[in-house]
Amino acid sequence: MAKLSVVLIVLLFSLEANITLAQSFKEEKWATRLKFQRAKETVTNLQFYFHDTLSGKNPSAVRVAEATETEKSPTLFGVIMMADDPLTETPDPNSKLLGRAQGLYGSAGQQEMGLIMAMNFGFIDGIYNGSYISLLGKNSAMHLVREMPIVGGTGLFRLARGYAIAQTHWIDFTTGDAIVGYNVTVVQ
Repeated sequence: MAKLSVVLIVLLFSLEANITLAQSFKEEKWATRLKFQRAKETVTNLQFYFHDTLSGKNPSAVRVAEATETEKSPTLFGVIMMADDPLTETPDPNSKLLGRAQGLYGSAGQQEMGLIMAMNFGFIDGIYNGSYISLLGKNSAMHLVREMPIVGGTGLFRLARGYAIAQTHWIDFTTGDAIVGYNVTVVQ
């Protein structure tokens, strides 16, 4: 009988604690929580080429800042670049323009060429005209293939998430000019 009393007391305290906990999670005036069944999601796959040109009379990426030791670093550690790079349908720079990659990237690796990228891919073609996806992450530029996160978007890509697989198509190690193929999967 004593054991039953202890079990009932523990059960009552437990029930009271759960009710108090539930009351502490009440709605706030400034926030609303919506409960809904998981909606069907749209998966979009995009394939395009990123043309990063640092040389010539009209570069699409320029150095905007650097550390005092950047030039002594084999990885250019500390350099910050601002880009407005064309995105095309094929590796040919004269192929159909699909949009522009606008943002910045900087050398964040001291032992390897690791770029931190904050880039918006804005599209101008078809139903994607005016829509953007945002990439934010590390680009291990000297690896043949690398993966970076897609962290958001606007327009048709509102609330997007996903990943980008980048593969260098061509690079000029003297100038730094490069053409990079992107295969992007976006879920929203």
